[in-house]
Amino acid sequence: QVQLVESGGGLVQAGGSLRLSCAASGGTVNGYAMGWFRQSPGKEREIVAAISRSTGNTYYVDSAKGRFTISKDNAKNTAYLQMNSLEPEDTAVYYCAAVLRLGVVIESHLYNYWGQGTQVTVSS
Repeated sequence: QVQLVESGGGLVQAGGSLRLSCAASGGTVNGYAMGWFRQSPGKEREIVAAISRSTGNTYYVDSAKGRFTISKDNAKNTAYLQMNSLEPEDTAVYYCAAVLRLGVVIESHLYNYWGQGTQVTVSS
């Protein structure tokens, strides 16, 4: 059973950058499709970015395109979400998730494994 632990969240000013990490244990990241989701108070959890199991295909929500990059480092068994040009609207708890499926998976209900979340706060 895969366990995921996120880190890298924090407080940053608008325009700044953060890199979120999702360390996996009990499985290898290259064996799973992975995604980053976020949830802010009063809103539903939404997909931010996703990456396929092995081909490296990616998906980004429109608001993240050109600013965020999802990646996996198989040697470190870690997935990342590089976030640049952050905006106050990006403030949320960010979660990484994994599932044993081919392709890019963007539906949260299809993911089996979730991390505990990391808070990202962007001040204006």
